Amino acid sequence: MRSFDAPRERPAPGSFTGLTLQGDAITHNFDDLTLLVAVKGMCDGCRDFVNSDLHELGTLSVVIVSATGDEHGEWENARQSVIVAPDVLEVLDIRSPPFYVLIDPLRACVVTEGVVFGPAQVAEEIASYLAR
Repeated sequence: MRSFDAPRERPAPGSFTGLTLQGDAITHNFDDLTLLVAVKGMCDGCRDFVNSDLHELGTLSVVIVSATGDEHGEWENARQSVIVAPDVLEVLDIRSPPFYVLIDPLRACVVTEGVVFGPAQVAEEIASYLAR
C-alpha cells in the first residue's frame, strides 16, 4: 500500500507543546529529521504505530501526536507515547489522521507527507529521505 496524497512542502515549527496521556505538559523540539505521525482512536494504521517497536524506521526520531486523548483506552499499554497536541496538527496543516509528515529541522519545513497504513509502508515511502 502507498499513500495517495502528493507531498506539499511547507514551513514547520522548531518545537511544539502538548500533553502526555496522563496530562503532563511536554515540549518537543525538532532537533533532528523527525517523523510526526498523527493518530486517532479506532484506527488500524494508527494502532500499528502506537503498538509497534518501529524497527522499520531505524534511528529516525518519531513523534506520535493526537488531537484528542485516549477516549477508548487503546493506548494505555502502548509501546509508543502519544502526545495530545491539536495545535501542532493545525500548524502543520494535518487535516485528518492517520497521516504523517517528515520534518527537516535544518530547512524548518515539511519535506514529505502521506497517509498512514503502518510503519513498514511509511518507512518505504520516506526511505529516500533517510539515505541523504
